[in-house]
Amino acid sequence: MASEQPPREFLVAPDPDNPALTRTVQGIDHTGAAVGSRVPVERPLTLFLNGQQIVTLMTIGDRPDCLAVGYLLNQGMLRRDDPIERIDVDAELDVVVVRTPARTDFEAKLRKRTLTSGCAQGTAFGDLLERFAQVRLDPAAELRTSWLYALARKINTRPSLYLTAGAIHGCVLCAQDRPLVYMEDVGRHNAVDKIAGWMRLEGVGAAGKLFYTTGRLTSEMVIKCVQMEIAVLISRSGFTAWGVELARQAGLTLVGRAKGRRFLCVSGAERLRFDADPREAVPEGAGEL
Repeated sequence: MASEQPPREFLVAPDPDNPALTRTVQGIDHTGAAVGSRVPVERPLTLFLNGQQIVTLMTIGDRPDCLAVGYLLNQGMLRRDDPIERIDVDAELDVVVVRTPARTDFEAKLRKRTLTSGCAQGTAFGDLLERFAQVRLDPAAELRTSWLYALARKINTRPSLYLTAGAIHGCVLCAQDRPLVYMEDVGRHNAVDKIAGWMRLEGVGAAGKLFYTTGRLTSEMVIKCVQMEIAVLISRSGFTAWGVELARQAGLTLVGRAKGRRFLCVSGAERLRFDADPREAVPEGAGEL
């Protein structure tokens, strides 16, 4: 029997040439010269779960189906085993509707909270933390330093909206040293939700996966990564104190400040395997974001 081939790199990648995602604005540079610059477009996307309006998100507008499903999953509004009947996207109205065969538990909870308190977010966040505490991450997961250096090089030199227009965040689902799914958006929370939604819609599990983000490692990023059951979270940026605390509580391997030869692991260091000479890594600033 032939051995299983690893998935190819960048199954999903940014499309910086998509004219709907950027716009040219005019300005004056430091020399006083008139210049045009491409900037990301952000637009509202209102999300419904069946007949219940959930939230309006500001997004660049690509992959609304993935964003909607990922948001619902990461907010605990949709369980991973909840069947999805269909997803309706109305580009003219900037609306996406996720439809399930039966009403979900969350819709009843949301109506009750709205009637009693006028705001569901605090209670919803409490539910998130309760579920967060119940997740058990794979103790056999690992991160080799050779993978870390290779991922940084491949991701940071890939054509992207960030390199074209800036003012945007990127998140990448990886397997070993292979970037698989690279999503971008104006908010890092949207980018990670898109990946969560893609995984759910494509039936891709968390086993053997790593998560890379260009943004800060905040409590929100840690909670979302743990919710997705991915055991390793990497960023070229830094940490917040609560992000570190939550990562340690969950047993998440948290690696930040990953630039060039350097990185800092503040949680889950037992998963690190030092199998590469740092001197062989791409120097900081060489083709990086």
